[in-house]
Amino acid sequence: EWTIAAVRRSAEQAGRDPGSITICVVAPAYVGDDIAHQRDQVRWFGGMVGNHVADLVGRYGSDGSALPKALTDYIEGRKGYDYTEHGRTGAQHTEFVPDAIIDRFCILGEEAAHIERLQELEALGVDQFAIYLMHDQHDETLDAYGREIVPAMRN
Repeated sequence: EWTIAAVRRSAEQAGRDPGSITICVVAPAYVGDDIAHQRDQVRWFGGMVGNHVADLVGRYGSDGSALPKALTDYIEGRKGYDYTEHGRTGAQHTEFVPDAIIDRFCILGEEAAHIERLQELEALGVDQFAIYLMHDQHDETLDAYGREIVPAMRN
């Protein structure tokens, strides 16, 4: 929500029609029923996002005036980023990432939960959603998207 508002505001300030901007969200999606396991499989994404948030904090500060406090707070325990483990499940540099951040940035759970989250994103103004399948159930997740989730979003 914060990012979309910032993009639209910046477009308007630049003299562009904010409604003409196509918003695409890219994040891990994992269809299944073991949320704890799913979180562990995609925790790397929270570490990767934390790397970008750290850059933003370095530029804009962490007082909450420019960046959401939920983002600046979660990187306080960050000790760095190991690019040799970039995007890997089990990456040691992602231990600081709390479950709440994973739940915020990833789509986990059974098919109905994915549909619900995608509908929430659509209501926020997201036009497209692309999924990362970097986990141990990529084929099953992709099958679920083709079989259940994408058709539900078309209706």
